[in-house]
Amino acid sequence: MDFYTKILPVFILIIFVTSCKKSDEWQDPPPDNLQSQIPYPNHTSYTASHIKPDNYSQSELDNQTSAFYSAWKKEYIKNGCKEGEYYVHSGEGANTISEAHGYGMMIMCFMAGYEKSAKAYFDGLFSYYKSHPSTINNNLMDWQQVSCKDSPSADDDAASDGDIDIAFSLLLAHKQWGSEGNINYLVEARTIINAIMQDEINPDTWAVKLGDWCNSSDPDYYYGTRSSDFITSHFRVFSVATNNSDWNLVIDECYNLVNIIQTTQSLTSGLIPDFIVNINATPVPAGQNFLEDIYDGDYYYNACRFPWRVGTDYLLNGDNRAKIAVTKINSWLKSSTSGNVSAVSNGYKLNGTPFYDWNDATFIGPFAVGAMSDLTNQNWLNMLYEELITNNDLNDGDYYSNTIKLLSMLTISGNYWNPDI
Repeated sequence: MDFYTKILPVFILIIFVTSCKKSDEWQDPPPDNLQSQIPYPNHTSYTASHIKPDNYSQSELDNQTSAFYSAWKKEYIKNGCKEGEYYVHSGEGANTISEAHGYGMMIMCFMAGYEKSAKAYFDGLFSYYKSHPSTINNNLMDWQQVSCKDSPSADDDAASDGDIDIAFSLLLAHKQWGSEGNINYLVEARTIINAIMQDEINPDTWAVKLGDWCNSSDPDYYYGTRSSDFITSHFRVFSVATNNSDWNLVIDECYNLVNIIQTTQSLTSGLIPDFIVNINATPVPAGQNFLEDIYDGDYYYNACRFPWRVGTDYLLNGDNRAKIAVTKINSWLKSSTSGNVSAVSNGYKLNGTPFYDWNDATFIGPFAVGAMSDLTNQNWLNMLYEELITNNDLNDGDYYSNTIKLLSMLTISGNYWNPDI
């Protein structure tokens, strides 16, 4: 065997290893050709009566948010099943879920300008969404993708929150880049908004359904709703974008349910349960294992998003119903912890009984957004934000906690905005 014959396998091995290494390295798509109309940092003019953390400057808030975004992107944005597609890796045995996908699409619009390839990422996320439709309404997204080889099954239906965020992100994209390119964002947004109204809004009560799979043949689910789907700020924009005033009825029902729960079930704490049932008669918290686990009637890993979702409606639109709702929660939280952020729990009974003696960004981030609505919360907000950024490193959390942290930071820093359509 001559010298070249001996070393040839070595060269082949080196080339193979090198090529594998390159394929695993992160590479951004080419920079966007279109200039962003609302580049990050944006500094939205929130409603007059609000606060931000004042233990950091505005530039520090912006830089903390963009730095965390960069780490988040590297960890969770993955190439999709086709060239040019992207998805948000949610873990737990799945490529992604529609909830994660909606978050990712919104984040790319908010970070455009800082993220030089935001439009390319957004379009790749949009392509992945279109490749994975619900089998019930194909304008909505299949809620979970386990692998690229998924085939349609009875479980390939939609979850409302993911679709609501995807629709909102398309309106953001229209405002950010216009709709004259390969994707008409505005047309696509109106299509999915109308699909949500058709199959994810209950026409009997105007409550948000759990997904397109809920129908009157199963009243328990048909008259149930998820409190983290009370995304009232989005619904205002949907009404304008589609010229459909029925979205105002959806907003009113969200706040009606919040008021009923806070006055009949959580008078002391103001906490909202993950799921509410019997909404066509006497709304009450769901029982154990209604849909997910024994905590379905508690303030847990769905409802934790409520202060961010509803708090955002106050910051952007000044709805006093939103302020009342989040103020009740924050006033109780400050009192029950004696102003000690480390005493906040990741989950509570509606009577305020904590489940744990620890917390993370999943709960701290939304609580911080809720605290922004009241001028008396300045020190409390400062402490919540400090806890959020100093004790919640990316490596400490998972997709869910880190993504909620990023979205909370975008809101807290003043870089969360509504598209004017």
